[in-house]
Amino acid sequence: MPKLHPVIGPVDTEWGRSMLARRALATAKIWRKWQRRAPAVTQSLDQFATQKLAEIDRRNLRRHLIDTDRQAGAIAIRHGRKLISFCCNDYLDLSHHPALKKAAADAIERHGVGAGASRLVTGNHPLFAELEDRLRALKGTEAAVVFGSGYLANVGIIPCLVGPGDLLLADELSHACLMAGATLSQATQFTFRHNDMNHCAELLKNNRMHHRHCLIVTDGVFSMDGGLAPVEDLAALATDHDAWLMTDDAHGIGVLGAGRGSSFLMDTRSNVPLQMGTLSKAVGAYGGYLCASQNVIDLIRNRARSLIYSTGLPPAAAGAAIAALDLIEADPEWAASPVRKARQFARALNLPEPDSCIVPIIIGDETTALAASQILEEQGFLVTAIRPPTVPEGTARLRFTFSAAHMDDDIARLAHAVRDLGLAA
Repeated sequence: MPKLHPVIGPVDTEWGRSMLARRALATAKIWRKWQRRAPAVTQSLDQFATQKLAEIDRRNLRRHLIDTDRQAGAIAIRHGRKLISFCCNDYLDLSHHPALKKAAADAIERHGVGAGASRLVTGNHPLFAELEDRLRALKGTEAAVVFGSGYLANVGIIPCLVGPGDLLLADELSHACLMAGATLSQATQFTFRHNDMNHCAELLKNNRMHHRHCLIVTDGVFSMDGGLAPVEDLAALATDHDAWLMTDDAHGIGVLGAGRGSSFLMDTRSNVPLQMGTLSKAVGAYGGYLCASQNVIDLIRNRARSLIYSTGLPPAAAGAAIAALDLIEADPEWAASPVRKARQFARALNLPEPDSCIVPIIIGDETTALAASQILEEQGFLVTAIRPPTVPEGTARLRFTFSAAHMDDDIARLAHAVRDLGLAA
């Protein structure tokens, strides 16, 4: 049988070989012509990136991805060294828990690796329905909806609820994804001073009457400071001014309020009609959610672009999250242990008692913060320096997070190392 080319035909003849050679030459000419045109575009793009990076370097703000193998027990392997991680949001070490790994493996075995498409296209996976029912019950609401991530949740939920002609008020330290959702909504937006209820009330008094609807957004637990939002006071303000309150409870669910989150610190649930959060921190899996009334959830399912036009969560993430909720609900005292460990660390350094499992030490200068982080790494501790724009200018810090897996002796050694750096109160 002669060798055949799909277009030229037989190629094991002189004519066929000649045609192949001509075709290759023509292709090469086209490639060289494209190369002559492309460098100008590529060069300007690279110049743009280089200039931006130079500015970032000048301010000592460049980020680098460092290969790090996270292991059970708050252990991280970096550059071949075993470190104790005090910078992870896996507050209950559940991402390595045998029950979650088994649930994830079982979900993959039964349902496969991916969701296939948007839930509105392929249908609602049974695991999603079960997870949403569990979240609804945990948060004391009529319904819940799960998103692909916390960021996707916030950029989808907020524009569904408010838009042009509406008012949005946000705590100035609200997470970036809340601010991104606010910007996408095109509502009139104001930020109030951090946890300043007088300022929030003033903004409501001066602006609420001029807008159709009003949404107030805040972190329940502020991710870089570790402090709590005054949820009860915000709820009262919202009620007085016919506004809707939404809290991002990413760092509250699983560890505060018997695992139910920052809206459950009192004897009863605070009046927060929109409880949003993530499944990627204390829950140890991945995804975002909103718990609210049935009507609100039905609206979100019909209008949230980041839900409608995104592939659903992998079945393994949903299965693992369900298993995590089993563990959290079964042992609220264990779920509260990260906060106790954070307080142990703070007492050793005469720092104010933390409300959450996050303890920041403000350093101010980016270079000094990076140097302190490096010294702690050399002593076996992984503590990331947090710099602008994640935090305001002049407030670079070490952000310590505490896990149920941390040993008391390691916390004591860390406190000693921080004291030696001159960072204790």
